[in-house]
Amino acid sequence: MFDRHQGGERVILAALDFGTPDFAESVAELRLLASGAGLDILGEVQGKRSRPDAALFVGSGKADEIAALVLALEADVVIFNHELSPAQERNLERRLQCRVVDRTSLILDIFARRAQSAEGKLQVELAQLQHLSTRLVRGWTHLERQRGGVGMRGPGEKQLETDRRLIGIRVKALRERLAKLGKQRRTQRRARGRQQVLSVALVGYTNAGKSTLFNALTRAGAYAADQLFATLDTTTRKIYLPQVGEVVLSDTVGFITRLPHDLVAAFRATLEATTEADLLLHVIDSASSGRERQIEAVDKVLGELGADAVPQLRVYNKLDLTGVAPGVGRDEYGKLQSVYVSAQTGAGLELLRDALSEILAANRARLEAGSDEAGPPDDASSQPTVLSA
Repeated sequence: MFDRHQGGERVILAALDFGTPDFAESVAELRLLASGAGLDILGEVQGKRSRPDAALFVGSGKADEIAALVLALEADVVIFNHELSPAQERNLERRLQCRVVDRTSLILDIFARRAQSAEGKLQVELAQLQHLSTRLVRGWTHLERQRGGVGMRGPGEKQLETDRRLIGIRVKALRERLAKLGKQRRTQRRARGRQQVLSVALVGYTNAGKSTLFNALTRAGAYAADQLFATLDTTTRKIYLPQVGEVVLSDTVGFITRLPHDLVAAFRATLEATTEADLLLHVIDSASSGRERQIEAVDKVLGELGADAVPQLRVYNKLDLTGVAPGVGRDEYGKLQSVYVSAQTGAGLELLRDALSEILAANRARLEAGSDEAGPPDDASSQPTVLSA
């Protein structure tokens, strides 16, 4: 059994085009993910197929091509831009004679490296164990079927059962600790709610500039870098807005296409800030050619979290890279929908502050006028992806 990658290894990237329009952008993301994990990219192998091969994912010929490149370049790891089944991963490792890592495992590894808070580390460990447990069950069933010789069957089954039990015990303990932390956080949010403190959460695709914008608005000094998943731990600060007063602003982890389900589940407690916010600032990289796809990916995850009914204001960031002037966008009724800024240079930030004041003042007026009414405002529920002030 090959060990999992530790970072710093020499790697080859492998990707198959199944006819999806975002193939080139997805491969570019894989390069950024590998670089962000500190890996030395030696080369890439790409190909086209109508569907994955059941045994090797890439097919026999392409597997031989990758194996030859591994041997020639003395690579340590091959990273696939796809999610592999345990059987496919095992077969590929035998065929390529090196470790094989899929996209999900790479993202989990990056999260493990970047998590700083105690809760963030617990969430990542939970996601890793949940991912491992499914692969353990599926990947080791061949031992239960085939090991039948003297000294083979009993120890093999005993070890598998022990691994399952230990993982189960640890998963249960992690869930209990995270549930306790989540309860404490909900208590704090209820206290803010009683004080009628409005909350705003920053959401967006990874590397859209959320942390840079958060720092520009709060002067918090939160870690920000030009890399995928620079921020994992939710950071919360208070800002003061005219007409509104103090507002709680939260910076959250970025999303990505094909974000591992285990990660979404593990970070659900942290991302509750998005479901209970009065407003979501959806930060968008306006300089990215794939921004529409990124917007769809973010809205999809928000839907999985149950935050798709929370009003949004789209913030088109990185104007310094596009040459577009700062400004605001309104619909035909004059309602705010978007703001165009550069968090890096500060251009348009006053427009954003004014927009926040306008929106949240209207929200507060609604709360004070109809505090006994149940349910969200009609415009918030009917237009979940754009703000209605």
